[in-house]
Amino acid sequence: MNIGFTYDLRSDYLAMGYSPEATAEFDSEITVDAIAGTLEELGHSVARIGHVQSLAQRLVAGERWDLVFNICEGLRGIAREAQVPALLDAYDIPYTFSDPLVSALTLHKGMTKSVVRDAGVRTPGFALVASPDDVAGVTLTPPLFAKPVAEGTGKGVSPLSRVRSLDQLRPVCEHLLSQFQQPVLVEEFLPGREFTIGVRGTGSAATVIGTYEILLLPAAEAGIYSYANKENSEEVVRYELRRPDDPIVAEAESLTLAAWRALGCRDAGRIDVRCDAGGRPSFIEVNPLAGLHPTHSDLPMICAAVGVSYRDLIAGIVESASQRIRR
Repeated sequence: MNIGFTYDLRSDYLAMGYSPEATAEFDSEITVDAIAGTLEELGHSVARIGHVQSLAQRLVAGERWDLVFNICEGLRGIAREAQVPALLDAYDIPYTFSDPLVSALTLHKGMTKSVVRDAGVRTPGFALVASPDDVAGVTLTPPLFAKPVAEGTGKGVSPLSRVRSLDQLRPVCEHLLSQFQQPVLVEEFLPGREFTIGVRGTGSAATVIGTYEILLLPAAEAGIYSYANKENSEEVVRYELRRPDDPIVAEAESLTLAAWRALGCRDAGRIDVRCDAGGRPSFIEVNPLAGLHPTHSDLPMICAAVGVSYRDLIAGIVESASQRIRR
């Protein structure tokens, strides 16, 4: 196939003056080269397109592709991950991963939790704080957990996120509102085991690839999978593959597939799950556009741990998306 490839190259945005944190979700040359090289190894021709503005220019110029492999995160707006899928829909060009509706929904962690909760998937109680005065209406029982409602890669998650009393909640929310200029998601804090679970496929064909338990080492920020812990994961985090012969893992994987299907996610991604004090797993958040660095991103790492090569992961994503190509 003739495959277009859309991505946000982190070095481009750093050169434009954006901060390391603002560009944390964007991809490196290693990831872009690995995906393009693997697609070519699979026999496809690859047109490197880049970000959404470049895509728009090339579409207007008349370029077309059989499929677009899309990993663009987008820079601005609550629906930034939906920009490339929406543009490709307008030109009737199929693409990998989720559609604009799902991409926009899942970036808003509060609305995502409402959907999965209504689908019968367990998730911690939550509230949205759009202004400091909203804190007075929060009736959740501490301890609580506060984070920006629409950021990934742990941005805004720090030791301050774990709130032990309602008196502590207002200054934490004021800090996050000021720094990220978006509502704060306040959840009941779950103190139990934490998992990230890889999924491949779409709808009834979706299956779990494998499950990593996240274990924080002594040098890590304690108790939370924070931005700093993710940025320094090689030094402060240990990932342990867990099998579904562990009943809690089996329940977490079942919950993951229920959430994946309820949200309408496609092709491949990850869902994060955490257990309460009684050991019951709950949905925390979904990443329908998971990182694909061949050795440092969670999804390829899970694949490697269960014997799925990077080549097979990329081939499976293309195969799943190809089902949407009109014959």
